[in-house]
Amino acid sequence: MVESITAIVTALGFPSVESFIGILLLAGAIIGAIVVIVTIRPLLDMFPYAYPNARVRARVGRLFSEKQISEIIESDDMEEVQNYLRGFPEYAKYVDQYSLEKALDTQLAETYDLVARIAPGDIQNVFRALLKKWDIRNIKSVITAKEVGLSSEETMELLIPFGDLKDDLGRLSEVNNITDIITGLEGTVYSQILEDALPAYESTKMVLPLEAALDKYYLENILKASSNPSDENSSLIHTYVGSQVDITNLKIILRAKVDGLKYDDISPYMISNGYQIRDWKLKDLMEAEDVNAVISSMEGTDYSPVLSDALSKYGQTGSISVFEKDLDIYLTKMAKNFALKKPFGAGPMIGFLNRKENEIKNLKVIARGKREANFSASVIKEMLV
Repeated sequence: MVESITAIVTALGFPSVESFIGILLLAGAIIGAIVVIVTIRPLLDMFPYAYPNARVRARVGRLFSEKQISEIIESDDMEEVQNYLRGFPEYAKYVDQYSLEKALDTQLAETYDLVARIAPGDIQNVFRALLKKWDIRNIKSVITAKEVGLSSEETMELLIPFGDLKDDLGRLSEVNNITDIITGLEGTVYSQILEDALPAYESTKMVLPLEAALDKYYLENILKASSNPSDENSSLIHTYVGSQVDITNLKIILRAKVDGLKYDDISPYMISNGYQIRDWKLKDLMEAEDVNAVISSMEGTDYSPVLSDALSKYGQTGSISVFEKDLDIYLTKMAKNFALKKPFGAGPMIGFLNRKENEIKNLKVIARGKREANFSASVIKEMLV
């Protein structure tokens, strides 16, 4: 028997039975290692997200429920709204420090800052790019403040103490005009952006070219940060950011068509490389005659049913906001779907930031309703996201 085995092993080209057994053991070890790697690879991919997602899920649990939002809507006045928010630590520390709108924006900025700090390294650049939202917001506030002649103290009341420029806000609030703002931003990317848009500002006497240039840089920078999706998490973020760009372009084009603007008026404000709306499609949309033509041109995209469903409401109200609201709802559903689709990856962070944005928007709507007359609870509810 032993001799037969030896003969078979020798026929296979092995010098001895021992060497054959050694090869078998080595092959078994390699196969075992492959099985282990295949088995634990998904766990290794999920590991960097375990801590961030635990932090995010804890914050999700603190978002206001529909019942709580209804309770805030039923408040008698602004003071009662503020008192309600004082019952929640994340809002209380800002409500007593700032005006209500600034308190809400500051809490949102703090949330963005938290997610940027805890996001895993492979996607952290995108969330850091999202933080530039507050630099952009603050620069636009300074521009507006100086256009209407606000003092340094009044300007500071408008600024949010987050972002890369947070230590420069006091100095920026003291400038007198647009040229001084550009000078004050020297050494940052924003100085050149505003300088390039300065001729359009000087010729139109409007701040829109300056604000649009800043918004365009912000979205293009986020696209760039997410432009090389290396895995499913990065791809998810790129899809979400690209969809934000699509929706921003659509909102601009729809408003432009209502105002009767043409291609040359719209094109400077467009952002290229969205998710579903490529450059050739953008050109078609900008050249469309009216709102109906824009919606017809969107056939074949996910935005087509969204816009088509809103068309009847637009016919009844004549307000372009019905399209904007439904596009925002579409993006919210996408974020929610990502949170469910990738629960152990980037999904919860995307979903949480979107829900937090909506919570702040809704609280601002409620605050506005309590400040102004003739806003019933039912009217306020219709305006919520």
